[in-house]
Amino acid sequence: MSSQYITLYKMIVLYMLMRSDVPLSKSQIYDFMLEEGYTTFMTLQEAFSELSSSGLINETTVANRTYLEITAEGEQSLEFFGNRINPAIREQVDDYLRENSIRLRDESSVLGDYRKVGENEYVVRLWAKEKYEDLIDIRIPVPTEQMAQKMLEEWKEKNQEIYKYLYDVLLGERDNGK
Repeated sequence: MSSQYITLYKMIVLYMLMRSDVPLSKSQIYDFMLEEGYTTFMTLQEAFSELSSSGLINETTVANRTYLEITAEGEQSLEFFGNRINPAIREQVDDYLRENSIRLRDESSVLGDYRKVGENEYVVRLWAKEKYEDLIDIRIPVPTEQMAQKMLEEWKEKNQEIYKYLYDVLLGERDNGK
């Protein structure tokens, strides 16, 4: 693979990270790059590795997803070399981010996982983020893996309702049955 193509893919990744208003995961970037037919999975993996090792992006793993964040050095590189990205590609990136903004935001900001901590005991972690700040972070012990999985499903579907309920109760703005 020509180094000019790898450089282009790296610039596209940096451009996506710079233009997105939410943290993007590797899988979200894979989705775009592979759907558009720009490159292969292995070549994109090489681009991610080079971006990370050169300090142009930071990688953070949360709930089995790896999120990428552009660094100041990455922003600077994009300023210098971003002109290598064809305007049509920039437009495709912008369209993708705009058309998928709600899905990308939900995938990046509403998270949950669970782990086994003992025999017949799991801890479910449910949290919501905005950018890189936690809005809420809850840990709940449950006796079965099925209950843990059910909580994750419900959290994905009802997180806004749950957050609002907690907020209202804690501010005394909801009748608590008194």
